[in-house]
Amino acid sequence: MRILKNIIPLLFIVLLFGCNNEKQVYMFSTFREPADKGLFLVYSYDGYTWNDLGGPWLAPEVGQQKVMRDPSVVKGPDGTFHMVWTSSWRGDLGFGYANSKDLVNWSEQEFIPVMDYDTSTVNIWAPELFYDNEKDEYIIIWASTIPFKFEKGIEEERNNHRMYYTTTKDFKIFSDTKLYLDPGFSVIDCVIVKRGKDDYVLVLKDNTRPERNLKVAFGKTPLGPWENISEPFTDNFTEGPTVLNLGDEWLIYYDAYREKTYSTQMTKDFKTFEDISDQVSFPEGHKHGTVFMADVKVLNNLIKLSEEKK
Repeated sequence: MRILKNIIPLLFIVLLFGCNNEKQVYMFSTFREPADKGLFLVYSYDGYTWNDLGGPWLAPEVGQQKVMRDPSVVKGPDGTFHMVWTSSWRGDLGFGYANSKDLVNWSEQEFIPVMDYDTSTVNIWAPELFYDNEKDEYIIIWASTIPFKFEKGIEEERNNHRMYYTTTKDFKIFSDTKLYLDPGFSVIDCVIVKRGKDDYVLVLKDNTRPERNLKVAFGKTPLGPWENISEPFTDNFTEGPTVLNLGDEWLIYYDAYREKTYSTQMTKDFKTFEDISDQVSFPEGHKHGTVFMADVKVLNNLIKLSEEKK
């Protein structure tokens, strides 16, 4: 790990003066329990030390319970930040959506009713955005329970999740909702990782008792099929992964909610993992969301406004 820490400043210089001469930093969308206040943000220059920008930068307005959990943000090729989030624990047939150019001024919030074709749907949890640069479209995946639709094992019928998805190019027209992943057990909190052409990894949470832990699967497209589901690489009672690439290494951040800590695993191949949680720091109360990139000028404006709020 000392070698990685030594090269991080160099990697950051490459990021700063890389593509299009745009200076870039790491951002992290997050929330604070009980998730009724809205979007919080943190930032980092190296992926190890994360600094608080406070919030809320956007208060939730859609959904039955009007919460903002699991905020997932992706920056599109035109520089627009798109965000989706869990808007209710149960009862919603969709999720929240908004977009922004600067993470401060947001569009009017919309409710995207992706599961309204089956009103027996119990919930929509943790919608996750992925931009497919090969098809120039966004993939949105999420976990839902439809009672009596799948073998439930030891799970309650109303807690037997499978992953679903839709695609869009403009967040106005969406493809029909389809089943994304049925691994034969209750699954939530999936994250798509692109390693290269025809080389994808899916980080997922096995939500069955007594597992409640993180695993990985492998595929040739961001839509799967997903194969070779691994043994767990985290302890039980872990969830909400997001992944950051640093050179030839990948950091997987996740909530260890039983321990009430935020943890990090490092891997080079998604087969062997090293717990480096003691090397990574997050602000108190940080909860799971997604890592994404932003221009330094966007960050500087957020820092300025954050200081003015204090």
